[in-house]
Amino acid sequence: MPSVRPRVLYVTDLAYPARGRRYCDEDIFLTSRLRTDFDLALCHPRDAAALLDGFDAVVVRNSGPVLEYQEAYDAFRARATATGMPVYNPLTGRGDMAGKQYLLDLTAAGHPVIPTVDRTEDLHRLPEAERYVVKPRLGADSLGLRVVPADEVPALVDGAVLVQPHIDFVYEVSFYFVDDAFQYALYAPHPDRRWQLEPYEPSREDLEFARRFIDWNVLDHGIQRVDACRAPGGDLLLVELEDLNPYLSLDALDEARREAFVATMAASLRRFLAAGG
Repeated sequence: MPSVRPRVLYVTDLAYPARGRRYCDEDIFLTSRLRTDFDLALCHPRDAAALLDGFDAVVVRNSGPVLEYQEAYDAFRARATATGMPVYNPLTGRGDMAGKQYLLDLTAAGHPVIPTVDRTEDLHRLPEAERYVVKPRLGADSLGLRVVPADEVPALVDGAVLVQPHIDFVYEVSFYFVDDAFQYALYAPHPDRRWQLEPYEPSREDLEFARRFIDWNVLDHGIQRVDACRAPGGDLLLVELEDLNPYLSLDALDEARREAFVATMAASLRRFLAAGG
């Protein structure tokens, strides 16, 4: 049973050098507010498996790309699962938490996602383009991503990468959810400046687009970010479903929205603990 004030191990890499973002500022802010409701201790993702004892739950936040500490992450998942430790977000996510397979699955199922294949014999299924995006199945934060001419693609398809047409999109937009509740949206009006974000007021159709992926992922608790691009024809296409440690860009919000997000996250975490994780 959780203690009167739940004890939370908050996993973050405060020193991760994210391009255009400061992970440490976001997590310093979040933990300063969450301490009102929880007893918190911060740790690096490489230390999480060894420090689980003595806590009621683990919150995984801005911990950086798992590829940089894969062995430690696997050990953490195995120990948390073996001990029944509640992890927020739960480790059952079907999005980036499980790799990029979901892009293939969603493409095959006809969802509005950038068309994605992983086999040479399926390249013909992609729309014709002058350039294609080739990225690792287990990539994150654009690590290993390449944009190459069409004639170079077949030689790069080795089972470890995904291939997508390069889309000259109008802008990128992200939708942020806690549990299944929409919180806010931000967009990058300049395609060459991904992390210069501004508030975005989504239409009903925009929210329906984002929510279909939240519903598909069936996570009862946690924070998710639906990243999309506005294609030249006006449609939104899914770029990424981030359900492991999505950066929240709270610095792009006004004070009232930041504080509202923290209150919503704290309430979600309390419900998560009350439900036994």
